[in-house]
Amino acid sequence: MGKVTGFLEIQREQPTRRKAGERIKDWFEIYEPFPEEKQREQGARCMDCGVPFCHTGCPVNNLIPDWNDLVYNNRWQAAIRRLHSTNNFPEFTGRICPAPCEAACVLGINQPPVSIKLIERSIVERAWDEGWIHPEPPEQATGKRVAVVGSGPAGLAAAQQLRRAGHSVTVFEKNDRIGGLLRYGIPNFKLEKHVLDRRIEQMKAEGVIFQANAHVGVNVSVESLTEGFDAILLCGGAEAPRDLPIPGRELKGIHFAMEFLPQQNRRNEGDSEEVLLRSMGAAAPILATGRRVVIIGGGDTGADCLGTSHRQGPKSVHQFEIMPRPPEERAASTPWPLWPLQLRVESSHEEGGIRDWSINTVKFTGDANGNVKQLHCVRVGPAPKFEALPGSEFTLDADLVLLAMGFLGPVRNGMIEQLSLALDNRGNVATTNYMSSVDGIFAAGDMRRGQSLVVWAISEGRKAAAAVNEYLAAKEEKAPRLRHSAAVSAR
Repeated sequence: MGKVTGFLEIQREQPTRRKAGERIKDWFEIYEPFPEEKQREQGARCMDCGVPFCHTGCPVNNLIPDWNDLVYNNRWQAAIRRLHSTNNFPEFTGRICPAPCEAACVLGINQPPVSIKLIERSIVERAWDEGWIHPEPPEQATGKRVAVVGSGPAGLAAAQQLRRAGHSVTVFEKNDRIGGLLRYGIPNFKLEKHVLDRRIEQMKAEGVIFQANAHVGVNVSVESLTEGFDAILLCGGAEAPRDLPIPGRELKGIHFAMEFLPQQNRRNEGDSEEVLLRSMGAAAPILATGRRVVIIGGGDTGADCLGTSHRQGPKSVHQFEIMPRPPEERAASTPWPLWPLQLRVESSHEEGGIRDWSINTVKFTGDANGNVKQLHCVRVGPAPKFEALPGSEFTLDADLVLLAMGFLGPVRNGMIEQLSLALDNRGNVATTNYMSSVDGIFAAGDMRRGQSLVVWAISEGRKAAAAVNEYLAAKEEKAPRLRHSAAVSAR
């Protein structure tokens, strides 16, 4: 604790977002630079709370008070060592994690919490600028080969940990570029892809092998993995979307969010319309330009669709959620240090559109050419029944409907079926200490736990890597233990 009275003297501050009218004209990240002096002041707000609940609020168990103190005392290089000791990719979590650590901050009981997410991002960006982050290849090789399927945050974290333990690691990615959801799911205004690229280059320099356009179970046989590797780790995500099977669902112009978002990310990567359509197997571009857009789903994916739509120039945008409007402040049902139920206003909501709650869409209708033209909706009561309120029916004109209602788990047909893996009662890959029902095959991330946060994916990847390493060590006593991504000591 660098400044004993810091939390009493210094107010919480966050970087200013660029003006909405300016930022919707580009795809760059939305925040203005934040001065170093203010970054250090925010670190000084971390109080001597005795029991740092932020540790348990954070799925990767970041040593938050440690690096807050180091930042305040201008010891940035020591801070990045502490940060990397628990988190392989703090530049990802520092941008797109909703910060459950801040919800668990003790100061947050009766004051605005410490700006943990801001400080995390500040540390890692300073480290990149100063050249403190560099490849860390293993000191010796174990001779063991591990296949990692999926190059999202779980797969990348696991691959880096396993490679640094000395194993030969090959990452298989079904898309044409590495990064999984980070590449083709998260919009650039939240995560510019050069941030991802520099980590991939680091991992390549460490010896991780990446194979793109490698869809296991489709153009890469599962036998080639089971026969060619000592262990397999599945990190393919929860890609089965929740559908809305109501009358009119077959009309043109109704799409899943993950059909819409990757197209724009591919445009931002420089792909032509012809290339991106061929890559995605799509018949036509999905664009909000000049259209009346309705987004069904009020979570993060819905907000990503909203921000993307704004930048494409729609005629109008509505975002509907079936749940009731959350309270402005933390709900009594979710007291500290739980993740609070409360209204969240994302940057995309500031940019425009109409947001509404307690709405259920019961039917789509279209024109003579089979294009969607209207939603038929009704206002509903609270969960779990969502009973229709009499007399609340209404219709809304729409040319483009985006379904952003979450995901039901991993895609079962293909790789999972071919490997004959057991599933849990939620349809995810069932595991014991990250190993599936088949010996030597492991699973982590959303494929194992269901749709979740980037920070949970990184945590899962690290823990699964430790489980794989233990499995290989049991077969070969000379396999070294996993080491941290950087020295833990900051003194």
